Amino acid sequence: MIALLRRDLMLAFRAGGGFGLGLAFFLIVTVLVPFSVGPQPDLLGTIAPGVLWLGALLACLLSLDRLLALDFEDGTLDLLATAPLPLEAALSVKALSHWVTTGLPLVLAAPVLGVMLNLAPSGYLWLVASLGLGTPALSVIGTFGAALTVGIKRGGLLMSLLVLPLYVPTLIFGAEAARRGAMGLDATTPLTLLAGITFGTIALMPFASAAVLRMTLR
Repeated sequence: MIALLRRDLMLAFRAGGGFGLGLAFFLIVTVLVPFSVGPQPDLLGTIAPGVLWLGALLACLLSLDRLLALDFEDGTLDLLATAPLPLEAALSVKALSHWVTTGLPLVLAAPVLGVMLNLAPSGYLWLVASLGLGTPALSVIGTFGAALTVGIKRGGLLMSLLVLPLYVPTLIFGAEAARRGAMGLDATTPLTLLAGITFGTIALMPFASAAVLRMTLR
């Protein structure tokens, strides 16, 4: 598993796609929002948690179509399916590598971009905590979507349509935790529910992804 994780991370950093593309998209969304709503600091501060969470979600979505596509094309998925390593574990490793190269940079960049949206000082800790808890779920769910659409030509749009509804609970509780934190309210409840969604997703979704991928590879 460590060798597979090292390989995926090396390929991702060499390609630079998920890392650079996700961050660039996140930055562009954050820069464009003040142009669309006008220079109103109070309004920007109010909508900042939701905008940052939505931007992070869409940035994660951008790199999902390549998560399994290259491995499918060069036959690596066939080797993984017949390897002693369970396919569930292999897909969990791929979700982890996606989070390290895409989700983690977004978590680290979010406080900097929060300054541009006039996020309240009390909201930074909760924003980072909610993104740190929620983005792993986005990668695991995205792996399921990638397994569903791998091998389908131009399956990126179909995958987005399949994955986005599954992202809704994570978005709701993640943005709510950041919003409550920015307003100085208790954000423990939405953060706890977000953690439950993430841990449940990590525990169950790899089995669904592996079952779908086995059917695809037959």
